[in-house]
Parts: sequence; C-alpha cells; structure tokens
Amino acid sequence: MSWNCCESLDMAELRCRKTVVKEGEEEEHQQCESEPCSENFTMDKVSLKEKCSEDTDGATCGVQEKEKEDEEEKDEDKKEEADSQKPSPVKRNRSACRSVMLQSLVKLFFGCLAAVTCGMMYAVYLYTYHERKFWFSSRQELEREITFQGGSGLYYYYYKHMLTAPSFERGIYELMRDNRTVSGQTINAVERLSLYPELITSLLYRITGSQDVIEPVYFYIGVVFGLQAVYVTALFVSSWVMSGTCVAGILAVAWYVINRPDTTKVDYAIPLRDNWALPYFSCQVAALTGFLSNNINSASEMFCYLLMSATTFTFILVWEHSHYVLFIQGLALFLLDSFDLVPSRKQNMKMGPLVARLMKLFLHFYLCFTTGITFSYVAKRLMPVRESDFILKFLEVKFGLNTTTDFVTNRLLCQECFQTPSQDFFLRLTQASVLPFYLLVLLICLISTLQTIYRRLSGEPMKMNLRLEDGRIGEQPEVIYHVFHTMLFGALAMVFEGMKYLWTPYVCMFTAFGVCSPELWVTLFRWLRLKSIHPVVLALILSTAVPTIIGFSLWREYFPRVIAELSELQEFYDPDTVELMNWIKTHAPMAAVFAGSPQLLGSVKLCSGWTVTSLPLYSDIDLLRRSEDTYQVYAMRSAEDVYKILSLHKTSYVIIEESLCNELSHTKGCRIKDLLDIANSHVVYDKGEMYSFSKHGRFCHEIKMNYSPYTNYFSRVFWNRSYHVYKVNSVISFQY
Repeated sequence: MSWNCCESLDMAELRCRKTVVKEGEEEEHQQCESEPCSENFTMDKVSLKEKCSEDTDGATCGVQEKEKEDEEEKDEDKKEEADSQKPSPVKRNRSACRSVMLQSLVKLFFGCLAAVTCGMMYAVYLYTYHERKFWFSSRQELEREITFQGGSGLYYYYYKHMLTAPSFERGIYELMRDNRTVSGQTINAVERLSLYPELITSLLYRITGSQDVIEPVYFYIGVVFGLQAVYVTALFVSSWVMSGTCVAGILAVAWYVINRPDTTKVDYAIPLRDNWALPYFSCQVAALTGFLSNNINSASEMFCYLLMSATTFTFILVWEHSHYVLFIQGLALFLLDSFDLVPSRKQNMKMGPLVARLMKLFLHFYLCFTTGITFSYVAKRLMPVRESDFILKFLEVKFGLNTTTDFVTNRLLCQECFQTPSQDFFLRLTQASVLPFYLLVLLICLISTLQTIYRRLSGEPMKMNLRLEDGRIGEQPEVIYHVFHTMLFGALAMVFEGMKYLWTPYVCMFTAFGVCSPELWVTLFRWLRLKSIHPVVLALILSTAVPTIIGFSLWREYFPRVIAELSELQEFYDPDTVELMNWIKTHAPMAAVFAGSPQLLGSVKLCSGWTVTSLPLYSDIDLLRRSEDTYQVYAMRSAEDVYKILSLHKTSYVIIEESLCNELSHTKGCRIKDLLDIANSHVVYDKGEMYSFSKHGRFCHEIKMNYSPYTNYFSRVFWNRSYHVYKVNSVISFQY
C-alpha cells in the first residue's frame, strides 16, 4: 500500500509536468495551465507523503524523490536547449550592427574611390590641357621656361639651382646667402621668396632617383598638378561629409572644373605660391569640417585634428600671404565659439541667462579686438614696420578714405587682383548654374543659423542627435562654420577680385552640399508648412532629382567644351622673347646686372641666371620701390636723371619694352606712363581732363632717336620688334 501510494504520487506529478511542457509552447499559456495543476498536486503530494511516511520508512520514499528531481533537471535542460535555439534580442542587435557597419564600410570605400578618381582625372586633364596649350613636349628648354608667365618663372629658377648644386646642403647654403639675385643685396632667398616647395621638390627628385626617368621640368609640374588633384579631392570630401552623399562631391568637382578661370591660376602660372599653398588649405578645411561634425567618433576626431594641424603648418610655410587667410578663418571660428555653436566637448561655452550671455559676448569681442589693436600699436612704437604703414595707406585709398600720387600704391590698385570683380565673373557663375543655387542654399542656411544663435543665447542647449524630420540645418556646427567662411571670404571677393580664387572653390563645394542635402530641403519645407505631402519624402526626392538634373545639364553643355579644349592644338609662340633671352645668354658678361619690368626680369633670371635690379614680388615694399626706379625709363625724365637712378642700382643693361612704351590697351590712368606722370607731378588738369606735361620728352621715345645727350649715357646693343636693350655706359662720352 505504501509503495503504491508513492508511485501514484510520482505518476500524477509526471503527468502534470508533461501536460504543462506540452502545452507550454507559448509562455503566457504555460503560466495559465501550469499553476492550478501544480497547486493541486502539491497538496496531494504533501498528504501522500504523510501517509507514506506513516506506513513505510523514509528511506524508500527518499529514493523516489531523488529520481523525480533528476527527471525535473532533464526536463529543464531540454527547455533551455530549445530556448537557446531561438535568436536572442542581443544577438539580433549584434547582427544588425554588423550589417550597418558593413554598409558603412562599403559606402566609405566607394566614396573614397570616387574622390580619388575625381582628383586623378583632374590632374590628367590639367596635364593634357597644358601640353595642348603650350606644345610643351615639342619645345626646347628655353621655350618651355618662357611659358611660366606672370613672373612665376623666378621660382622655377631656384628649383633648377638646387638640382645643379653639388649637394642639397650646399644649395640651401647658397640660397640663404644669395648675392646674385638682387643687385647690391645679399638676401635669404628661401625666407624672402618662400622657396620651401622648391627645396622639397628638388630633394624628392634627388632621393627618388628620377634623374634617369623624367626631366626636371616634368617632375616639377607633375608635383604641382598632383597637388591640384589633392585640392579637388579635399573639396569632394568636404561636400561629402556635410551632405552625406558622394554625389555632392562629384557635383562640387564638376563645378570647380567648369569655372576653372575663376577657381585657379594653374593654367598659365604653374610655379605661383597660390598653386602650392591652396591645396593644403583645402585639406585643412576638409579636416576642420570633419572635426566639427557631430557624427564622428573620438579616433576620427583626433585624426582630423592632427591633419588640420599639419596642413595649417604647411600652408603657413609655403605662402607669404597665408596669415591673412588664416585670420579670416580664425574670425569665422571666433564667431562659432562666441555664439556657442560648437559641441561642449570641443569647446567650452559661456553660461548664464540671455542678458548675461549678450554682455559676455560683447566683452569677448571687445577684449579680442582691443587686445589686437593695442598689441599692434605697441609693436609699431617699439619696432616701426614700413610694410604695415604701407598696407594701411593702401586700404585707405582703396576704400576712398584718402587719395595719393604714390606710384606703388596706384600701381597696385590698378592690378586686376586688387580691383572689384567684373560683371563677366558673375555672368560666368550664373551660366554654370552655381550662383543661383548658391544664393538659395546660403539664404536657407543663414536663416537657420540665425535661429540657432537665438536659441543658444536664450539658454536652449545644443541638440546633438538631430533627426532628418527636425529640419534644423543650422544646428550642424560644420554647416554653420561654412556659412561664416563663405560670407567672410565672399565679402572680400566683392572688393578684391584676386580673392575669388579663395572664394569660388568653396562656393562650388557649399552649393553642391546644399542641393544634395535632404536636411536643407526639410528645413525649407518646415518653414513652408507643407500639408499635401510629407516634407521628408519630398526632401528625399528633391535631394536626388535636383543634382541629377543639374548634372545632366552641365554634361550636355560643358562636356563638349572640355573635350574641345583637350583636342584643339593651341599656339603659344613668342620669338622676340626667345631671341632676347638667347642674346643675354650668349653676349652678356657673367657680372652683368639687368633692369626692366619685374615680370620680364623674372624671365631673365630664370633663363640666364643673371643678376637683376628687382623681382616680381608684390609683398616686399623695398622691391616695389626698386621697380618704381626701373620704370622711370617710361617717364618724362632727362637722360641724366635716368642714368643716375640706374647707376644707383649698379645696372649694366636696361631693357625697354615696346608694349609699355606705347601702351594703349589699358584704361587711361592705369598705364605705367600715366602713373609715373602723376607720381612725378608731370600732369595738368583742364576741364576734368588729364594731360601730361614736362620740359623733357618721354625717355623711352627719345632714346630711340639716337642723339645726344642720350647717346652719351646709353648705347644700344640689341633690338627687335618688342625689346630694345641699352648698355649703361660706365664712362660717359659727350658727343654732340
């Protein structure tokens, strides 16, 4: 009886368990069915155990209980094994993360591939265009060097000098103590002319063993064209990072190439410092864009910071005007910080209510600017700087605050780079569809940025995790920076046309980002309060359709022009200059010193290596004054006056150019002879008209008459249609 009692207990319990396990495929149903059964049989179990313990000894029942527990453990193991076969939420999340990471890596790979491809294609395009324009490979070395226009060939001369030096160290020593460039002066050419690109390029040419593979000139221009590839790649990356799509990068590069006359000077003056420096600045801006972005991890942020530091240092090293550019960029970052538009982990913000924030903001501006002005004033008192005074006077005349008869100031104001942009510049940007879309993108981003500034000043914290449907394009720090960047450089470009080479490339990049950014379109549609269609859906459609339409339009209109440029053989032939340079190399003595216009003297130095009286460098006031003295051969001065001026600079030969002596193409008042007449007070005004008047004739005309006293001081030794070369007599012979 006792055994049957225990057995009935176990069998009943097992049946209950089997029922619960079988019917418990769903967790909720299992709880409903198992709990009543377990309660009933628990009570039966207790009663049966009591009865069993009364009839039998406890040892036998204990054995049965142990067997029962073993069976329970087996059932639980089976249940756990079944549950383990189902994917857990953690595993599903990990799988989703791996899928997203794989997609991101694929997107990153193809984006980088597209960026590098665009850069390489642009470099190949430049090389092909340069070859077609100048017939470069079919020309002699002298003719190739003459193609470096605008006085830029001077820099290439120092590259040649470094390659002909016995060693790299010896070449640097000679350039740092150069007494064969400017007559009567020993200069540090490396520092004065920013020759670090030529030093590095010549070193690379030496250590890579390229002497037996490629000619020095091709290596030099290849490096410059390679930097231009880096330039457009950085623009691609900046637009890509801001918009999130590589389509924006492709569109930015397309606009950059189409507007090449307004984005770069590499077409006609390869060695210019701009062409070496601006690619590094573009890389710095791309790194800064990534650094300011909220969607970046700490490792990428550190990489952007290091890249930004390295490119900024290089930019300062290779261009003498880099500090002006960095000042404007620093002003944009100053505004970014002042209005608390940078994440707190990148910069600390000023705290307090609205009124306190405004007071601190004004104090911030006041301290920054007054400190700079005070430091400048003290520095001028302790160490007077002629260049600073000249720049201030130049700006006064430029903005109409003063007038001057100074030749150097007026000559600079007549340079194209210091004049206001022409209407053709804006017409070209409009025809390429850049300007209309730029104004639209800038307006939307500017209004959204102003809204963000108001929210910051009102105490609202910055929203880090923005969603597409939020419609706050002005909450992104990298976008805000580029708004300030393009507005500041754009304001300067409206005053100085030369600044367009710093502004137009970023107009192309910024516009491409805007038309390809869904966030920008959502921001616009949120303001318009669209109800017929969801703003996000319409924004996604337009961010794809608009750049596609623009791309097809540019392809249809401009691609045939680009192909025509590459297929058409252009002619660049200057036989008069070639003849002049050959004469100088073969007839002038080694110790000769040449005087002439700075641009021509740059070519003389490049082709012959002879000493000159001045250089085509507009940032050096001493060289500008020397150029003014040389230009006196086009003024109404006596032969004796000109002779004394040229002798002061130890001149052996003076070159007179027909194009300057008979200059008619420029606007009256900006011709060299007009500027000299104003500076020398050889003009009279009658009824608003300016007339030149002097007791002496114009020197460049009178000396060709070959009569005394001009023949007493000068002897003509060479002439052709474009140039007349006169030897400055060391012993004056008076002939009548």
